[in-house]
Amino acid sequence: MPILYHAPYTRSSTVAALVHELDTPEIEIRQVTVRRQEGKGAPDPANPHPEKKVPYLTDGAEEVRERAAIMTYLTDAYPAAGMGPLPGEPGRGAYLSWMAYYQGVMEPLILLWYSKLSAPAFSDTMRDMETMYQRLETTLAQGPWLLGDRFSAADLLCSSPFGWVPGLGDGRPVIQDWVTRCNDRPAMRRVAEEDGQAMAAIG
Repeated sequence: MPILYHAPYTRSSTVAALVHELDTPEIEIRQVTVRRQEGKGAPDPANPHPEKKVPYLTDGAEEVRERAAIMTYLTDAYPAAGMGPLPGEPGRGAYLSWMAYYQGVMEPLILLWYSKLSAPAFSDTMRDMETMYQRLETTLAQGPWLLGDRFSAADLLCSSPFGWVPGLGDGRPVIQDWVTRCNDRPAMRRVAEEDGQAMAAIG
């Protein structure tokens, strides 16, 4: 049985939302604690992640980390929900590209921007925030989702930082409307409620 190790209000919330989208009883979401940016919390000895981070997925002998990898693994393993094109299906290339683009370009750019850091090596490799915004806007102008008419785990992943990082996407209505559509999904609302209850119980 796959087990997702999750801490409320962290990067793993996106993966927990995907689990709800997949709508299968086979995947267990197991809550663990993590050390948070404000200094609260502590690494959880029950978390098998080598660095005690979340998300982390175990599936028998398989161990998967990093959100893009975990989400692709799950959408391939549970195709009935249609949350990601399978090998050979139309849109597979775009799907994999967006998953990798988030992990390799979007998140590093956002972290650098939020930290107010810059260097030629960064912009030469990953370009800049304006290029990232334009990439999203150009794609979303062709359809409500990153894969056109098809909602996928790529939308969950790529929209995820916009609700967490102050000022991100301000003045970009195409992006903001897309983020709103993603956050209005029942799975996202369910995770927000569950995370809130878990944090209240932790105190």
